[in-house]
Parts: sequence; C-alpha cells; structure tokens
Amino acid sequence: MHLDVGDSAQVYAAFLVYMDLTEVRKWKEVVGVSCPELQAVLLEGREREGETVQMIYPLPSHRSIKHRELRSILDKGAPMLLCAVASDSSLVYQRLCDGFLTPDPPVDIQDQGRRQHRKRRLQT
Repeated sequence: MHLDVGDSAQVYAAFLVYMDLTEVRKWKEVVGVSCPELQAVLLEGREREGETVQMIYPLPSHRSIKHRELRSILDKGAPMLLCAVASDSSLVYQRLCDGFLTPDPPVDIQDQGRRQHRKRRLQT
C-alpha cells in the first residue's frame, strides 16, 4: 500500500502473487515496485539464487491490458511474467518475451529419432 497505487484490486492481486512466489515457489529477493505509467504494483524477484531478476505483472482477471502497457514493461529489459489473478484467488502465470521464443524440445527427443529411423527402415 505504501507504493501509492489507487487500484485496490491490483494491489490485492500483487499481494496474492507475492505470497505465492515467496511462500509456495520459494523465489528469492521478491520486492514490490511501483509502476506509475500503469498505476500498478509490479514485482521483481529471482526464481533461484544467482539467476537474473524477473519482472512479474499481477493482473486481476477482470481488468484488460493493452499492448503498449506490456511494451512499457518489456522495454525495461528484464524477463517478464504476466500473472492473471482470478476472483477465487487462483493464479495463472504466462511468460512474455520481446520477440519469438523457441520452445524447449521434448525430454525424449532422442528416442523419437530412433522410432522415426525404425519406421523408415520398415517402410523400405
């Protein structure tokens, strides 16, 4: 509340996300930061000790967001998580980045290659 943000729903959403990150997910160095251009409380923290600082935008699910608002956060340079907070206090995190992000390959990608090779061998 000392960050002087007028939207009490957004402040409450930030509190719920803060509690989830610190108590459940065990993030390190999580702090609230005022964002005057959005009239919102953003959170900054580290997922693990020594990792880069990430920006988290807690957003009540009834509130909409514009692309330029997301741009203003992404332009700060830190990786960003958008956290939608539902009225029942459930949280949904979505990682946002500046540009395209290549997905991680499946864990069993080597086994899949062997299966494809076997399938081709059987077809010939």
